[in-house]
Amino acid sequence: MQVLQNGRFAVSTWSLHRLLGAVHAYSPDPDKSAAPKEPYGPGAAALIDVPAALAARGVNRLEVCSFHLPSLDAAYISELRDAMAASNVLFQTLLVEDGDPSHPETAERDVKWMAEWINIAAALGAERMRVIAGKQKPTEENLTRAARHLNWLAEKAQGSGVRVVVENWFDLLPSPVEMNWLLDRLDGKVGLNGDLGNWAAPAKYQGLADIMGRAEICHAKADYGVASLDAEDYRRCLEMCEKAGYDGPFTLIYDSPFFPDEWDGILLQKAFIEDFLREAPTRKSA
Repeated sequence: MQVLQNGRFAVSTWSLHRLLGAVHAYSPDPDKSAAPKEPYGPGAAALIDVPAALAARGVNRLEVCSFHLPSLDAAYISELRDAMAASNVLFQTLLVEDGDPSHPETAERDVKWMAEWINIAAALGAERMRVIAGKQKPTEENLTRAARHLNWLAEKAQGSGVRVVVENWFDLLPSPVEMNWLLDRLDGKVGLNGDLGNWAAPAKYQGLADIMGRAEICHAKADYGVASLDAEDYRRCLEMCEKAGYDGPFTLIYDSPFFPDEWDGILLQKAFIEDFLREAPTRKSA
């Protein structure tokens, strides 16, 4: 079992998107504007205050969606990094939320844009930068194109202190077959952020068992029904992580209207995983 600095839990700012409000749609597409928009309402907190709020709730790792950065100016980046240091919060991952390395026409443009985020991630003190592997259908041509561009991106990140990771997400990676194929072609240069909620049940359970042994980090997203968290599904996803030998951190992804206060969903998921991990010796001895 690896020893994790700053504990076993992280929170993504996506889990707080109603609290944070405005988003900035940074994009390689020149027709998209990064001017602030409020699709989730005006918000009630600033990103700069999130590290202290996390630490107060016993979580000391943070992932930030690129669209939640209100500014890319060096002064703001330095201020946010200082706020994280003051709260002893580790910047686990900068989540770059646009671009498509698999696109036949715009992949080169997009991956060059992604490369511009490496210096931002490094200035923030981020350990990793998660990029989108691809949004096109999983043809051999599209997968090969994505692998080529992601290899290039990983080379650009060498020496920066930032590791590039991808996620089992979007059309390019609908199953462990494509996910493992891509990781094999990337030959360890690019890591895996395994997401528990991006593939559909029931096939996702075996799929997670097939990929989570290769994952460095995990988006531990829970589903919610009318009665609260879907405990059966969440437990089974965690069991697949355990089966695969995953022992990294869990990033708490709350994405539901069930709780008006997003922190309630985040902390419920944290408690659920803590109980699951506490029961691990019992499962192993059974």
